[in-house]
Amino acid sequence: MRTRIKEIIEQGAVSAPCSFSGWVRSVRASKGVCFIVLNDGSTVDGIQVVAESTLPGFSSVCRIATGAALTVSGTLVASPAAGQQWELSADTVEIIGAADEQFPLQKKRHSFEFLRSIAHLRPRTNTFGAVFRLRSRIAQAIHRFFSEHNFLYVHTPIITASDCEGAGELFRVSTLDAAHPPLLQGHPDFSQDFFAQKAGLTVSGQLEGELFALAFGDIYTFGPTFRAENSNTPRHAAEFWMIEPEMAFASLADDADLAEMFIKYLCTFALAECAADMEFFDRHIENGLIERIGRVAEADFVRMDYGEAIERLQRSGASFAYPVEWGLDLQTEHERYITEQIVGGPTFVLNYPKDIKAFYMRQNDDGRTVAAMDLLVPKVGEIIGGSQREERLDRLEQRMAEMGIAGEPLWWYLDSRRWGSCPHAGFGLGFERLVMYLSGMENIRDVIPFPRTPRHCDF
Repeated sequence: MRTRIKEIIEQGAVSAPCSFSGWVRSVRASKGVCFIVLNDGSTVDGIQVVAESTLPGFSSVCRIATGAALTVSGTLVASPAAGQQWELSADTVEIIGAADEQFPLQKKRHSFEFLRSIAHLRPRTNTFGAVFRLRSRIAQAIHRFFSEHNFLYVHTPIITASDCEGAGELFRVSTLDAAHPPLLQGHPDFSQDFFAQKAGLTVSGQLEGELFALAFGDIYTFGPTFRAENSNTPRHAAEFWMIEPEMAFASLADDADLAEMFIKYLCTFALAECAADMEFFDRHIENGLIERIGRVAEADFVRMDYGEAIERLQRSGASFAYPVEWGLDLQTEHERYITEQIVGGPTFVLNYPKDIKAFYMRQNDDGRTVAAMDLLVPKVGEIIGGSQREERLDRLEQRMAEMGIAGEPLWWYLDSRRWGSCPHAGFGLGFERLVMYLSGMENIRDVIPFPRTPRHCDF
């Protein structure tokens, strides 16, 4: 296996012979010497290769274009240049894959919008190298956290007949002839389809996750979810990843405790294990990012009832674009005001009005609210949404009837309340929104390798 640039830099043995491969970020030639910055994706900065005129094929080396793939061998030496500790004095430079002048990633700074149009090449930039290294490490940290807390990892279905009732619009999955489907009373006859019923791509693994929590105690899902919503905002994508833990014999308070531990763990991990990339984000994406994430990692998360949140927003005297009234959902501007102005840190808002929440949330004794929670954080507002689930069959059936939700398609979900039901709770965290929060990136399209949005399904 080849040696990675990150390993060479970390070892830092003076006058050590070494060899590595990577892609050219820049070439600067002058009389008698050529400087090549090479990066292999393992670190932000890469390493400078110094080719002297005595190098075999020196003239060809000077004509190497940005984007070319090289293998270089030589000696690691202390660098006299500012901003870098090491450089490689080259003995050989081998061109593995050439590039020409049309390579679109030249030295000038490119906009994120332009880079989205060349998503197949943007991982070679410093910014997106840092983003996708962070994304990879945080995904590993998520599995590590739940493993350390003895949660079972469950792969819930991607193709499902359940829409989690109101979680979002489904992408339909069908083998029927799109041009001439079999019809029943003027509508496609899905009884003749592959699954003999309507099916779609999942919007959430929660309902299936609950079934496993009622057998294994504590479980989590971490997988792709899909929403066929025509939303062109910096926070929405048609395909994204969700983390959804479920805990049996758990209350809303237990749910909030887990969410707080989880977010603190991930913030601490990012600062400690992704330090170089976090420093890059702090310098180039959001000044003060490391301080912001550090405050969250060390904060005591405040817990506040929805009713109190409404009262404090109304008493604040602040002017909001959206109305603040009991019974209305909080908007991002309200959530940010709570965390940034009223509390000054992460805040759980608990016990929302039942009329603005999903059927599966446990009804509180007041008859007006459900045991729901949102975790709000400075800068973005809501980052986690969860609830204690309604474990009482009669109350669940009553609520479904009130909301016009048919019980037959969810017979299996109702069965879970018939035999050995217990209090249980869980939450959902959008992985991309987490990466945005930790990196300071402001568009969800810039933290997904190949974003899927309305009218965009390239690459």
